[in-house]
This record gives sequence, structure tokens and C-alpha cells, in this order.
Amino acid sequence: MRILAELPHPDCKITLFNMNQKYIIKFEQGQLEQSFKLSELDLTGGGANEIFQILDEEFIATVVERFKMMRSDFTAAYKRQQ
Repeated sequence: MRILAELPHPDCKITLFNMNQKYIIKFEQGQLEQSFKLSELDLTGGGANEIFQILDEEFIATVVERFKMMRSDFTAAYKRQQ
């Protein structure tokens, strides 16, 4: 797996990887992470720049909200075991 780029964002770390003719977009926030895979064949040839256009603020906002839900779900599950 090769790191192609990192996209700075105040709410999460965004890293773009390339592996086996796929792009992997990984979002990290603390101990949580989300990843999205996209085939190189699904793009028109713009590479990393084309992917960064897909990652608009609306999409990133949904990812950040999902992190909040993930954290809440995990906290609830952890408390049930106490």
C-alpha cells in the first residue's frame, strides 16, 4: 500500500492510498477510522485530484457525523459490559 497524499482537515486526518488498482480513502479521528475504496477504472484519469474533488465539505461533514455516531455506539456497548 502506497500513500499518495494527505488532505489537511481540522476534524479528521484524511489519507489517500493506492493499492492493487484501487484508491483507498481513509479518515481517522482518534481511535476510530472509516475507509472507502474506489477502483481506478471508476475514475476518468484525474487520479488524486479527481478524488479530492469528490471529497467535498458536504461529504466530509457526513463522515464527521458518522464518527460521532460510531463513538456513541461504542461507548454504549462498553458501558453495557460494566
